[in-house]
Amino acid sequence: MEQYALDAIERVTTREPEVYDTIAVDPITPLTGAEITGLDLSKELTPGQVDELRRAFLAHHVLVFRDQELTPEDHKRLAGHFGELHPVAAPAEGSDPYVLELSTTKESRAVAGNGWHADGTADAEPSLGSMLHIIRPPEGGSGGDTLFANMHLAYELLSPAMRTFLDGLTAVHDGILPWQGQTPPADYVVPVNEHPVVARHPETGRKLLFVNGAYTSHIPQLTRGESRAVLDMLFDHIARTPLLNCRVRWAPNTLVFWDNRCLQHHATWDYYPQTRYGRRVAIKGQRPQA
Repeated sequence: MEQYALDAIERVTTREPEVYDTIAVDPITPLTGAEITGLDLSKELTPGQVDELRRAFLAHHVLVFRDQELTPEDHKRLAGHFGELHPVAAPAEGSDPYVLELSTTKESRAVAGNGWHADGTADAEPSLGSMLHIIRPPEGGSGGDTLFANMHLAYELLSPAMRTFLDGLTAVHDGILPWQGQTPPADYVVPVNEHPVVARHPETGRKLLFVNGAYTSHIPQLTRGESRAVLDMLFDHIARTPLLNCRVRWAPNTLVFWDNRCLQHHATWDYYPQTRYGRRVAIKGQRPQA
């Protein structure tokens, strides 16, 4: 591994550990993810608990909570501690506009999130993050893991020359791409927005790579061929660098809260014909800044 990559990893792994009074934080990997214990999320949280969760969230980027029985109202109240709720894109008629139900059965021919992506990056203001509560994972407790990739590290593990090249570029994110040739609902306004290729986290200021295979169409400062080559290289880097990843194995009533600003995720569909059911609530974010 190159020295600049080792230096980037060392900066993360040698930082002063956070001290918590109301929660226990058990890292999933040294670089990304943590399991949180000591809380019943169906109860109203104290200001101190919310503050400690916020600090753990910024330090680890994805938080996992086990054995949490939540109603949709509990779920929304919990998410509301971290910001205004982000509405569901193209919600089903009569459904809660802030709760996305995710159900996979043996009749399913595709599943949401089966590929590396960040949520809704074609929006002018992509979400801050999401809370996914899996109530019924695949039978037998195997399959359906979700992988998360750290976009701070994705940027920092690139060569200094490549980082300098990317720093001044933007990329177009097109909301029609995830539909993969299908026709969206007639009343759905397809978002298209241009964001920095390299953004800064709005709370920590740390740089991150902000392109993904689901939504990013091209880099307008480059020719079509150059743009395709650069994006394919970056998407391959994200998919083929295990050091970026942590893996969450679902169990009944597990809730995962991830930072959509600096992570991508991949919902593995390896459990056909078994079923899975859960609910997701997202939190409003802001426009990515270079």
